[in-house]
Amino acid sequence: MIKNKLLIRIITFGIGLFVMAFGVALSVKADLGVSPISCIPYVYSIKMPYTLGQLTIVFNIFIMLLQMVVLRKNYRLFQLVQLPVVFAFGLFIDLAMNMLSFLTATNYVLKAFWCLLSCVILAFGVFLEVKAKITYLPGEGLAMAIADTFKKEFGKAKIGVDSAMVVLGIISSFVFLHQLLGIREGTVVAAILVGFIAKFYSRKLQFIDDWLSVKETKAEVGEHTKENLVITISREYGSGGHEIGKRLAERLGIAFYDKNLIALTAEQSGFTSEYISRNEQKLAHSLLFELYEQNYAYVNEKQPPLDSLFLVQSKIIRDIAAKEPCVIVGRCANFILKENRKCFNVFIHADKDYRKNKITEEYGVHADVTDHELEKTDRERGNYCLHFTGKNWRDAANYDLTVNSSLMDTDTIVDTIVSAIERKSK
Repeated sequence: MIKNKLLIRIITFGIGLFVMAFGVALSVKADLGVSPISCIPYVYSIKMPYTLGQLTIVFNIFIMLLQMVVLRKNYRLFQLVQLPVVFAFGLFIDLAMNMLSFLTATNYVLKAFWCLLSCVILAFGVFLEVKAKITYLPGEGLAMAIADTFKKEFGKAKIGVDSAMVVLGIISSFVFLHQLLGIREGTVVAAILVGFIAKFYSRKLQFIDDWLSVKETKAEVGEHTKENLVITISREYGSGGHEIGKRLAERLGIAFYDKNLIALTAEQSGFTSEYISRNEQKLAHSLLFELYEQNYAYVNEKQPPLDSLFLVQSKIIRDIAAKEPCVIVGRCANFILKENRKCFNVFIHADKDYRKNKITEEYGVHADVTDHELEKTDRERGNYCLHFTGKNWRDAANYDLTVNSSLMDTDTIVDTIVSAIERKSK
């Protein structure tokens, strides 16, 4: 069974390479600029008596040598598996170029259509390559080498490598061709769209994972079967959710989790407590984060740091919920525990004046709090929730009870929540 799966993965990887090569060839025919990885080979293929595929092979071998220089003693011989992949990719590009030799760009609309289609095709090839889990192209390998050696996030290293290729392509074009060729708006479009589309395929074509992987049994996955009463508190900034959650836990005689989750996450994730405190439950700009995160669509070995953080916290929250009854504040716990039938979800909100007073008087913030600061923090929490759960953080339908804390004192709110829990249990 495992040998058959390996063969299927190898075949899938080969198909992915050819699909990527076809996408590269179509982008050349579109004549609006090739993807960053093909910029330099394409420029030199115009100047030299060699094909795009041949120069792609040479260029990728050079990138492999750069990997060795960056990694030095940490370079592993198994990474040489990229070498046959490079030759296959170059040959596939020349084959695809011959297959598309009949195409001629006649107007800008047609060029734009081919450019977008090349991104869709290239992304599908990237998707298959990543899902096959065999290896990766040298460009991604170099980004991984830089990230590992210099302790940088892979996404930033990938952006740096792609940007360097584009810059070197532009310089080469002006030096050798005395004009800018092969690097245009299509290059930018490919840099932005391919990762996005590959991630879209990954979300929508999940059956590929089942097809390529040996399924784990429920025992191997270690699924939680025990259900305890867990009360999740989601809250607007300054609405008093922490205080209400703590008082509720004391009333019911159960555990309380909020800031102590940071220490638990630090123990299991490798992230520092400071990093977790700065980044958990926050996503300043969803679109900008998506633009950055799409770089991770090119490899399987790396995850965006916030994704890793969310996954670790999700596991911790599930473990806690399986271990004991408790109150958990924030961190999308209501969505993480959505399968727990004993989970009771509360959303705390309040008017802005109440929240400002509480922040300055009880949270130790000395400066005056503005409406913008309230909205900024709430927007970050909403973006975080939307990104990781696909749900609207403020949608009342996601909760069993919503409470305006500016209308009642804490003890009354706790009484209300306890009463609602008792009614639900009946």
